[in-house]
Amino acid sequence: MRSFEIPLVSERGKLYRFFEAVPGLLSWSVLLLPVVLSFLNPLWAAYFILAYLLVWFIKAFVLNLRMFQGYKLLNQHMAYDWKMFLNQLNDPDSAFAKYEEGIAPAWHRKNLIRQKTRDSKTIIKLDDIYQVVIIAVYNETIEVVEPTIQSLQKTEYDPKKMIIVIAYEERGGPDVKKMVSLLESRYGDYFYSLKGVMHPKDIPNEVIGKGGNITFAGRWADKYIEKEGISPKTTIVTTLDSDNRPHPMYFAALSYAYIACPDPIHASFQPISIFTNNIWDVPAPMRVIATGNSFWNIVLAMRPHMLRNFASHSQSMQTLQDTNFWSVRTIVEDGHQFWRTYFRYDGNHDVHPIMVPIYQDAVLSHTYTKTLKAQFIQVRRWAWGASDVAYVLYTGWVKKNKVPKVDLLFKTSRLVEGHLSWATAPLLLLIGAFIPLYTSPEASTSYVANQLPIVASNIQRIAMIGLFISIYLSIRLLPPKPPKYGNRRRIYMLLQWIYIPITTIIYSSFAALYSQTRLILGRYLGKFDVTEKVVKK
Repeated sequence: MRSFEIPLVSERGKLYRFFEAVPGLLSWSVLLLPVVLSFLNPLWAAYFILAYLLVWFIKAFVLNLRMFQGYKLLNQHMAYDWKMFLNQLNDPDSAFAKYEEGIAPAWHRKNLIRQKTRDSKTIIKLDDIYQVVIIAVYNETIEVVEPTIQSLQKTEYDPKKMIIVIAYEERGGPDVKKMVSLLESRYGDYFYSLKGVMHPKDIPNEVIGKGGNITFAGRWADKYIEKEGISPKTTIVTTLDSDNRPHPMYFAALSYAYIACPDPIHASFQPISIFTNNIWDVPAPMRVIATGNSFWNIVLAMRPHMLRNFASHSQSMQTLQDTNFWSVRTIVEDGHQFWRTYFRYDGNHDVHPIMVPIYQDAVLSHTYTKTLKAQFIQVRRWAWGASDVAYVLYTGWVKKNKVPKVDLLFKTSRLVEGHLSWATAPLLLLIGAFIPLYTSPEASTSYVANQLPIVASNIQRIAMIGLFISIYLSIRLLPPKPPKYGNRRRIYMLLQWIYIPITTIIYSSFAALYSQTRLILGRYLGKFDVTEKVVKK
């Protein structure tokens, strides 16, 4: 089988190193361009910034529209009886005989019709589906991990068709091993099986991270289902972080999507990550960031062409076999898995959104200062996804492959543009209009340059409508308020949005620029900095 692993540092030539520097070089160039233009001609700088603001005004309008549509669709899908849909999909003839023309929604009816006409060799029956759930654990306490196991108990899915693998690290210490043993004894009889699999430390050519852990567990699960006589083509593998709690209908919805998918082997399935488990407990800046991340995931689900694997995701065991599981050489194994699968199947790979959430924790550490630091570390790790630019440019455009070049061009462009916007947009949108006035002596005599802050301010006022939509939806997205908090906490949930200018600059632009600049310098993040998970009593 061809290798799709990231080259070792020692194997990266000058061309690959140049590709690694591309995101950072582009980001710094865009940030410095208005400064340079201001010295050459303030008018040019003003027009550049104005054009940038207008483009983002249009993008913001579209994003807010998608966010509202996605939120509505999310609530619809959470309310559906996926078990009924799944049973109907498993026997469409009986469904049509019972309900005739009254089957709704329309997309479900279309799936039933397609299922009736499919080749019998390609049909997957519900009874053949098994769920492998890999829970990645480092040194988290039982207070974090046990609720995740309990959420799997509450799922509307046959627990005897679920194989739970707690993937824990040897470097996590003896306490983690004891915790896993305790969870095995408490919950092992409830599922088809629940086993702890310890990932040995210091495996050669592995970065310290989640990728090596879940890959080791995935290979164990592969051998396990083979021993049990379970087909890898009908085994769906889902990765969870230790604090992830799937919606009760998630695995039923996932099984539905898998069975209905015309080609599930060449597909990934992506739920919506919602960061609300502990949203009432975390400081205000973290609430703003967590809410923004939740909304962004909703927006992406409405734009499948932009969708990539993130955090929790699902693929068939057959797909994981074909891709040699996840990368063990990157700290962003989730997003990178899309590209491994994409190149493995010569471009024949799509990500299908599952409009049912998996709930996650917002960042919370032991102190306010530690929480702020932990949040930055988490975002900079996500921003390390810019390292995929080099992988895609080299694998897709230098190495020989059969990927359709037009499709690759669009995907490469979106990848680069996404990381460029991540690093530059918050800074330019908030302070870009003032750059000509503060960097060029001639700007004071330019009418356009002097009017630019006023124009920018007016554009931002109109864009505030989107913020009000976000505030409204954020309130609707909140879980019930814990009894330990009074109504004053609700007021804080509204006032927290004053942090947006600060959080977007520090936890978006600065975090992205930090990671991209390290890529320019070749100072690799060779270790997965696990986000500390604290349970507030």
